[in-house]
Amino acid sequence: MSTSTAAATTFAALDTRFTADLAAIIGSDQPQRSLAPTRFIGLVEEVRDVLGASSHRPWQEASKDLDIAAEHLTDALTAPAGDQVGALAWARTHLRDAITAAT
Repeated sequence: MSTSTAAATTFAALDTRFTADLAAIIGSDQPQRSLAPTRFIGLVEEVRDVLGASSHRPWQEASKDLDIAAEHLTDALTAPAGDQVGALAWARTHLRDAITAAT
């Protein structure tokens, strides 16, 4: 299935909103341009893994939120057009919660 226009726009908005925060959590430079959906999911998973390896409880909780966000982002890539925006909205909620817990 291809990503609908609304989902592609929403995915780009998530990338714009969260990439800098995610990169900062792991001490990485923010990419110069928008990430493709799969690269954005890869960044979410990388941050999830770094935080999950910590013994700091809030970071472990943030890792769990990032895991759920990655699942919703992946689902959005393969879901029917009508379901993509909903999956991305759930991903946004978990991304926001994870970043709040990690900072």
